[in-house]
Amino acid sequence: MRRGLKLVPLVALSTAVVEVVVFVLLGRWIGFGWTVLLLLAASMLGLALLRREGMRAWRGFRAAVDAGRPPGEEATNGLVGLAGALLLALPWLTTGVVGLLLLVPPLRRLVRGRIQALTERRVSAAVAGDLFGPRRVRVRRGQPQQTPQPAVYEPPVGGSPGEAIEGEIVEPRRP
Repeated sequence: MRRGLKLVPLVALSTAVVEVVVFVLLGRWIGFGWTVLLLLAASMLGLALLRREGMRAWRGFRAAVDAGRPPGEEATNGLVGLAGALLLALPWLTTGVVGLLLLVPPLRRLVRGRIQALTERRVSAAVAGDLFGPRRVRVRRGQPQQTPQPAVYEPPVGGSPGEAIEGEIVEPRRP
């Protein structure tokens, strides 16, 4: 975590330089007035979408909680939508394009899946299960594929080889 925080000033400076270069190049290409107008229009669109995405995220989260479903998918979807709208609302061109791309449904699903996978790796299995529901894993009978494998499932007598079963990953309690 601290390693990532060290990169924040470098990323902020790089972003600012890229934004200035893009603004100047676009200003030369279409004119300064049109560039400023485009910047303002994108920011206004981002502000409108920020409100809409925020309300959509909250409604999705509440619907999942009220239905008794794990709210993780709705929460991550809402976060991606809010991040996209926020990047579009900022008065910058390049980040506005990135924000607009985050609002496109296929890219939004892709980013949401990555965020979910990252979250599942960083939290315990119990917390991940509470957020995203039980995970499905495939367990196959036979020799382990990798040398250091923690456990091998042996199906009951009569089970077919390669038969998939549903299960939950449970971490041992820590004292």
